[in-house]
Amino acid sequence: MDKERNWKDLLDVAGLFLKLGAISFGGPAAHVALMEQEVVRKRGWLDRDHFLDLLAATNLVPGPNATEMAIHIGYVHAGWPGLICAGAAFILPAFLISLALSWIYVRFGAMPEGKALFYGINPVVMAIILVATYRLGKTALKGKLQVLIGVLAFGAALLGANEVLILLVAGVAGILLYASPAWLKKGTSMALAIPVTSLIYTFPKAWGWLDDRLVLLGLFFLKVGALLFGSGMVLFAFIQRDVVGRYGWLSQQQLLDAIAVGQMTPGPVLSSATFIGYLVSGWAGALVATFAVFFPSFIIVILIGPMIPRLRQSRTAQAFLKGVNAAVVALILAVSMALFRSAIVDGWTVIILVIGLVALLRFQVDTLWLVLGGAFLGLVHSLLV
Repeated sequence: MDKERNWKDLLDVAGLFLKLGAISFGGPAAHVALMEQEVVRKRGWLDRDHFLDLLAATNLVPGPNATEMAIHIGYVHAGWPGLICAGAAFILPAFLISLALSWIYVRFGAMPEGKALFYGINPVVMAIILVATYRLGKTALKGKLQVLIGVLAFGAALLGANEVLILLVAGVAGILLYASPAWLKKGTSMALAIPVTSLIYTFPKAWGWLDDRLVLLGLFFLKVGALLFGSGMVLFAFIQRDVVGRYGWLSQQQLLDAIAVGQMTPGPVLSSATFIGYLVSGWAGALVATFAVFFPSFIIVILIGPMIPRLRQSRTAQAFLKGVNAAVVALILAVSMALFRSAIVDGWTVIILVIGLVALLRFQVDTLWLVLGGAFLGLVHSLLV
């Protein structure tokens, strides 16, 4: 009987998160809202307080919040098999759709029709990035100290400082500014965050003698998945520096197109990793990039599950997050400035950008429809000129 119940719970988890992965457009907030409706109100798998505890924990650790929520819920409802099943099911639809779009993009993106589509999509993507920065800024920059951290982080990003170090220094600054100095004498597990994350960052450099692009791709996305705080948009700050600037695997234009694909597909924004991996190393690259960017989320959930009550009450954790959130806004803004020249090339693209900003800020249009609208305007432009 217990075995039958376990299998039923596992199938329920798989079915639910396959469905959510296929229909959840609109970013992490929309994904979490759908999960709350399904697992709290409709199915009663968790009560509201438990759900909020899990949500708070995902906000205090790196990784994509919605994916980590899916993994947490799977574990609560169906144990260890549910943990793996929920995360994989939530990621799978976006992976398959991104893979199909990658194949289409590589074969048809360079054709006149493909160029016309992305001519209109790119300004819309810029509008999405700018509005995300604005909304995150309203939430993250509360008080003069957080604004100061954000300004300094933005200046460091413009000067070429490494994104990982910016996030770490901002987090430490948050601890020093907001947490009790007594923490420095006691020492906690968070004190290990700096050396550990520094090792994660330097690990790919230590393997610099490797020329295999697939290995470097996997190490890069493993680093990103382990260190990504705040919005999934921060992914593109890492890509801008390493994949575009350091390795030269993608152009600025291809990065913009990858962001567009992330907005067009349901599920986690990090599904853009599938698209990028395919552009860099084909089918194998798509698989390696997707696995590497999401793998740390499973490990993080396994490690923090028992610590959730303490994390919510930890002043140190909350202070670290305040500093990191301010830096996240700065990094997204710095990326938007780097991409602006590639996206806004003439008067038409300025008009599309403005339309996108109004649609998002005034009418809260879903990003999927906005991207499709940008593609339509791009086609109209190609017919008129």
